[in-house]
Parts: sequence; C-alpha cells; structure tokens
Amino acid sequence: MKNSKGLLLLTLCFVTSLTVHAQTKKITAAEAKNNVGEKSTVCGKVVGTHFASGSKGQPTFLNLDEPYPKEIFRILIWGSDRPKFGHPEETYRDKDDCVSGRITSYKGVPEIVASDPSQIQMRK
Repeated sequence: MKNSKGLLLLTLCFVTSLTVHAQTKKITAAEAKNNVGEKSTVCGKVVGTHFASGSKGQPTFLNLDEPYPKEIFRILIWGSDRPKFGHPEETYRDKDDCVSGRITSYKGVPEIVASDPSQIQMRK
C-alpha cells in the first residue's frame, strides 16, 4: 500500500512539472513572433530603452536584441506600474534578461507587458 501511494505521489509531481514547463517555455526574442498568444519566458539582451513620459499611459519600452526602430521584441511597462520598477530603463539596460508572461503583438512587434518586477529576471 505504501508503494502505491509513493508511486502516485511521484507520478503527480512529474505531471505537475511537465504542465508548469509547458506553460512557461523559454524562448529567444527572435522566436517570440512565432509564439504570440502563448505564455512564455523570453530571453535576450536589453539593447534599447525609452521612457515615453509625455505619451498616453507613460510607457517604458525595453527592447531585446535589436534597438528601435528595428526591434524584434519589447518588454512594456505602463506608467501606472513604473513605480514598482524604479528606473527600469537604467536597471535593465545592457543586461541579459528574461521576461515571463503572455506574448502579445502591437504593430507587428511581439511584446510582454510587465506589471510586476518579478516577471523580469536578470541572467548572469
């Protein structure tokens, strides 16, 4: 009886780990365009930043791997969430980062909206 409970627990742990992995697969910034609508972790180097303080919603843009106007992926932080991040254009610039969330697309550029700093992990 103990063995069957142990096997059941082991199976449950394995299935759970597969499910979590499938929901948050790691991809590159270039691969993001093929994963719009999916929950993923996108990794790349922040090569361009811009805080549009005079624009509606006061967005901050962090471009991975290619700078504006040829960006291939961006992290978007809305002004209402910006205080949680401090100065993201300085914190993340020139760093290798990963961002987790649902990939959307705006004007053909894939992006993830980061509303909490825990969504962005700096890689070593």
